[in-house]
Amino acid sequence: MEKKILLAACILGFLAIIFGAFGAHALKKTLTPEQLNSFETGVKYQMYHALFLLFIGMTQVISLKEKAVLFYLVLVGVLFFSGSIYILTTSAITGIKSKIFGPITPLGGLFLIFSWGYLFYAILTKK
Repeated sequence: MEKKILLAACILGFLAIIFGAFGAHALKKTLTPEQLNSFETGVKYQMYHALFLLFIGMTQVISLKEKAVLFYLVLVGVLFFSGSIYILTTSAITGIKSKIFGPITPLGGLFLIFSWGYLFYAILTKK
C-alpha cells in the first residue's frame, strides 16, 4: 500500500506541474482571467494533495489500514475537485458539456476535507 501511495503522489505531482505549465502558457491565451484563476486553483490543490500523499506514504505514525482510507479519500477528492475544475474551465475549448460537473467540485472538496479530518483523528487516537 505504501508503494502505491508514493507512486500516486508522484503521478499527481508530475501531472500538477504539467497542468500548471499548460495553464500558464497555452491556456493563458484562450481562457478568461477568472477561468485561468480557477484552473490554477485546481492545480494548487492537486499539488498540495500530492505532497499530502507523499507524507502519508512515508509516515510510520498511522497504520496501513488508515493509510488506505486516506489514499482513497485523497484520490477521489483530487479527481472530483481538481478534475471537475479542469473540465469546467476548459469546456469552451474542449466542447465538453460541463454543467453536470459543477456539483462534483464541492463533493471533491468534501473528500479532501474528510482526508485531513481522518488524518487528525488517526493521529489523535494513537497511544
